[in-house]
Amino acid sequence: MIKVKVVGAGGYGGVGITELLLQHPEVRIVCLAAASETGMAMSELYPHLAGFCDLPILPYDDPRAQEPADMVFFATPDGVGMQYAADELAKGARVVDFSGDFRFETAEEHAEYARRAGKPMEHRAPHLLKTAVYGLPELHHPRLNAEARLVGNAGCFAVSVLLGLAPAAAADLVDPRRIICDCKTAISGAGKKPVATYHYPARYENMNAYKLAGHQHVCEVERELQRISGREYRLTFTTQVVPMCRGILSCLYGDLREGVTPAEVQEAYREYHRSHRFVRLYDRKANVGTIHVRGSNFCNLIVDVDERTRVLRVISHIDNLVKGQAGNALQNMNILFGLPETLGLDRPGQNP
Repeated sequence: MIKVKVVGAGGYGGVGITELLLQHPEVRIVCLAAASETGMAMSELYPHLAGFCDLPILPYDDPRAQEPADMVFFATPDGVGMQYAADELAKGARVVDFSGDFRFETAEEHAEYARRAGKPMEHRAPHLLKTAVYGLPELHHPRLNAEARLVGNAGCFAVSVLLGLAPAAAADLVDPRRIICDCKTAISGAGKKPVATYHYPARYENMNAYKLAGHQHVCEVERELQRISGREYRLTFTTQVVPMCRGILSCLYGDLREGVTPAEVQEAYREYHRSHRFVRLYDRKANVGTIHVRGSNFCNLIVDVDERTRVLRVISHIDNLVKGQAGNALQNMNILFGLPETLGLDRPGQNP
């Protein structure tokens, strides 16, 4: 059995990965740690886990929380993983970090991400960046192998956008200078900590765009598209928050290159995602929405071409807390340990 520690257990990411681990046949949770709500049982904080996970939430500096584990998930905000990942790696663990701390290969790349996120720009463990693997399995499965020890889990918007645009980049279907990403996220994407702008009266029947000066996930999306295609990508990226609990809907647009046909577009997407169990392709007639991925690790893509304007239109749907976070992290863990990547994840979502 793989012994697992979850740091940041009390947040949405922490409870999300805990829920998934409880259903995983090869895992035993040995420790839950957090900076707050310590001393409580996990099932006291989250009553739906009563009888399933009654472990106490420990302070990270508690001696019991310092015991070695095979796998450590840092379901923590930016800045935490870079402080403690080295210690866990030194004890022999593999680490998946949910934040942006290890999504980049250089301190300079991370600094731009941190600037956009409004976080301190100095990386506290720059020596680890070159060893980290970007954690989106559909793009980096070969690098997520027995040699990999540290994974920077992809950002939720990045998962949605990259799964929608990677086939177009790989087949050179669109002009890389004219990509529009119109992305809507549910309120849970802001995390569990109460903030005035996410108070119920501020969110009920209200939608708004935010971070128009530059969203931090653009950094990883543009880099990955360039890696796939060998071309420089520049995105117009607009994020909005909508009055839903969970889910991301990304509408992605790109001008088709001269001579590219709708049939070639469909074939390129089928070929790219052929082996990706958690990506499902639909055409323009499909009646699918965010509810059809809720609670699941799937990404549903509607792939379409507006033949009048010759614009590629891809509609990407994910659950921001599963494929956009905890489910993707567990998928990464499965690959690291040589397990089927679908283990503990291959299930439908919840409807209604």
